[in-house]
Amino acid sequence: MTHNRGQAWSRRTFLKATATGAAGLVAAPYVHATLKFGLFNPILGEGEHTYEAIHDWLTPPAGLKWGDTHGLCQDKAGRIYVAHTVHPTSDSPNAVVVYDPDGKCITSWGAEFRNGAHGLDLRQEDSDEFIYHCDINRRLIVKTTLTGEVLWEKSFPRESEKYESVNQWRPTNIAFAPNGDFYVGDGYGSSYIHQYNIKGDYLRTIGSPGSDKGQLSCPHGLWIDDRGAVPRLLVADRSNHRLQYFCLDGRPEEIITEGIRQPCDFKTRGKLLLVPDLDSVVMILDGDNEVVARLGDGAPSNLRGAPREQFIPGKFVHPHDAIWLPDGDILVAEWVPIGRITLLKKV
Repeated sequence: MTHNRGQAWSRRTFLKATATGAAGLVAAPYVHATLKFGLFNPILGEGEHTYEAIHDWLTPPAGLKWGDTHGLCQDKAGRIYVAHTVHPTSDSPNAVVVYDPDGKCITSWGAEFRNGAHGLDLRQEDSDEFIYHCDINRRLIVKTTLTGEVLWEKSFPRESEKYESVNQWRPTNIAFAPNGDFYVGDGYGSSYIHQYNIKGDYLRTIGSPGSDKGQLSCPHGLWIDDRGAVPRLLVADRSNHRLQYFCLDGRPEEIITEGIRQPCDFKTRGKLLLVPDLDSVVMILDGDNEVVARLGDGAPSNLRGAPREQFIPGKFVHPHDAIWLPDGDILVAEWVPIGRITLLKKV
């Protein structure tokens, strides 16, 4: 559900507020919470899942222009990392931009990821944190420090015997198991998932291309879902329009289709599951995987290549990744060639 407080307020009180000047505006109880780029920001959702949509909350630093904004993560210090493909007219080549918790740009790096920055997944290993990148241009998975120092790179898993060449492989996202293993979704390549140990050694291949149970079509996003009795691998089986669960050893378990369109990725917060869906919506599912909120639903897909002024306030075009922030707010990155990062601020 979408409400626009700005429209409702202006119908009732705009003329009166204009006549009485700024004091009339200050008297409105919600003005300061919603003022930013226009008179008001739209309010999305309802009940306990109500958010103020602040579009373009994160913007690129001077000299850099967004390409497709693909990946998001946040470290334990609160720094926010954005992976984007870099616009062709950008002066800066840096594909990873880092912000403080208040949205102020700190730095940027990762010129080598230009045109390919996609999945961005952060993991703590002992006392350190590392970022795992999926580069869809160079067809690599890359582990770096938080400052961009490359620790290792991996191409397609020859050991799997699933590939004749690297051109059949384009990894999209990574998930981390409690024992240190990690899983790589070959979402844009051949629709397999590959499991590795913490050292990066290949262990097994999960799934195969297709639409039956245990098969996959664009396994775009992965997450270890620990909301149940045992952790399970949850897959955004995007081109099959469903979520699919596997045991951590790769056995297929459960398929969920109700309310699912083109899921891209996941994050959990308590019993809630956050699902950015490429088909113009961000969803929240409860512990039973029932949809309890649809946020920003309904912008036409033909807006993907449109200029920013044609975007509809409060409507998403193509949500590609989303993360929970510590206070319960949500940050959303969209697959649009001029990029957009929206803060959904909990009301």
